[in-house]
Amino acid sequence: MSPLVTLSTASTYPESTAASFEIAARLGYDGLEVMVLNDPVSQDPEALLRLRDHYGIAITSIHAPCLLISQRVWGSEPWPKLQRAQAAAELLGASTVVVHPPFRWQRDYARDFVAGIDAMADETDVRFAVENMFPWRAASRAFAAYLPSWDVREDDYRHTTLDLSHTSVSGSDALEMAADLDERLVHVHLADGSGSSRDEHLVPGRGTQPCAELLQGLGRSGFDGQVVIEISTRKAVDRFEREADLREALAFARRHLAGQPDALDATELRS
Repeated sequence: MSPLVTLSTASTYPESTAASFEIAARLGYDGLEVMVLNDPVSQDPEALLRLRDHYGIAITSIHAPCLLISQRVWGSEPWPKLQRAQAAAELLGASTVVVHPPFRWQRDYARDFVAGIDAMADETDVRFAVENMFPWRAASRAFAAYLPSWDVREDDYRHTTLDLSHTSVSGSDALEMAADLDERLVHVHLADGSGSSRDEHLVPGRGTQPCAELLQGLGRSGFDGQVVIEISTRKAVDRFEREADLREALAFARRHLAGQPDALDATELRS
């Protein structure tokens, strides 16, 4: 059986969390990853439960509010945020909570992060999958914005998320990172990047990352985690263009997971 291919609610921004459910169900995604952001619906597990049941689409993962833009969502203390994300995942039947490493200025949180995540994992069946990040750059200088490290290979996390837009920014070899993580890799954020210092989240196949090769390898290996489409569609001129990108990304993921590398022309997918 191929891994589930699910949709991050971040992929439909600036449309609402509720719109993500309708779009994912209609386009045939296997489930949703809810990124907890400023949209009140994304923060409310009971509202998410109603949407799940109404549209008949599973919520397979929760992305904890650990971005710069969500620092005040669910309060300002990081550990309670993860506890709320765990509780939401348990209520909604999601197997995974995605979390970023701490920011450098969250020193107390960062000091205990690796051990704390491991302790939380002992208390639940939910997997805390820590995501690879990247150095921040200003001009020609790099700034280590994350502690203990942006590179999740450097710490003993039980479960991890591999994001290919982030490997593009960091200049990492995504295939090498996946091999190094081995069985600790349980979650993939599928997007592409051009090697820019910006976190682009392009439709897979439109950048320089080895998206096809990674998916084909996961398909051959019997990977039983989730592949989450996490692309940026914020520049789409309308719903039609946004959905064309989401449809193209879904087709790309399923085709390569199944070991069928011959791509349909993108114009056919948009018709």
